[in-house]
Amino acid sequence: MTATLDPSLGLPVVYLVDDEDVVRDALAWLLRSRRLLSEGYASAEAFEALLAEVGAAGRAPWPQSPSCLVLDVRMPGTSGLVLFERLAQRGLLPLLPVIFLTGHGDVPTAVAAVKRGAFDFVEKPFSNNALVDRVELALQASAQALLLRRAQRARSRALAELTERERDVMRLVIAGRPNKLIAEELEISVRTVEVHRARVFEKLDVKSAVELANLMRDVEEPR
Repeated sequence: MTATLDPSLGLPVVYLVDDEDVVRDALAWLLRSRRLLSEGYASAEAFEALLAEVGAAGRAPWPQSPSCLVLDVRMPGTSGLVLFERLAQRGLLPLLPVIFLTGHGDVPTAVAAVKRGAFDFVEKPFSNNALVDRVELALQASAQALLLRRAQRARSRALAELTERERDVMRLVIAGRPNKLIAEELEISVRTVEVHRARVFEKLDVKSAVELANLMRDVEEPR
């Protein structure tokens, strides 16, 4: 299976965090065989240093391209589980799905992590094809989250561009008022209501009052 991703999102990246050089090298080779880029880190601390760098003031929100994290459960220093919890607290899991690498004894722990939001776990020794298949599915999930973030930002920009009168009309359209009653309540002509209504629909890229109401509900109650 080969992941088909929106090219506008950029090249996908797989982050590998494992304290064993041989494991990281093997994983990197395996991913290259599927034409996937990877970056390796020998510890959770090294990966968190990357997060600190990309999170510096003025940087664009990270990640910018489809990404996933292949993470060893047990490592010296900060464990994979602790790193996972920190990523969850930062709200990064939808954009950076986590696949745990685990030994047999850590399977119950990995299952519990999946229930808390990890994408999946793979038990060592793992099947190469099965692991990369899971990585590609994680990258597709990341791509969907990135597209959703893009849409939410576009929607926020569009809402910010509405004039005060357009917002008044929008509120009444969502409430189900016909144009005539909107005109009476706002003390403007029906034609002016029609113009403002059309501009709201155009700016927010909706075709109907129902679609507008659904969009605004999502704004107030984000998924």
